Amino acid sequence: MKEIIFIVEESIEGGYLAKALSAAIVTEADTLDELRSMVKDAVQCHFDNASERPGMIRLHFVKDEVFAA
Repeated sequence: MKEIIFIVEESIEGGYLAKALSAAIVTEADTLDELRSMVKDAVQCHFDNASERPGMIRLHFVKDEVFAA
């Protein structure tokens, strides 16, 4: 695997939630810097074998906006 993609959303409680598309990896953090670190750590833990570990991590940010019509 060359790249792993995470969907990142703002959490209702505050902070951010990241979910991988192609693996069972979910993590959360209070800040974006902390989220990047948590995602990297989660990927390293999930892929024990370094040869299977993706070389790149892509964070795709999704933001919902709701307003009155």
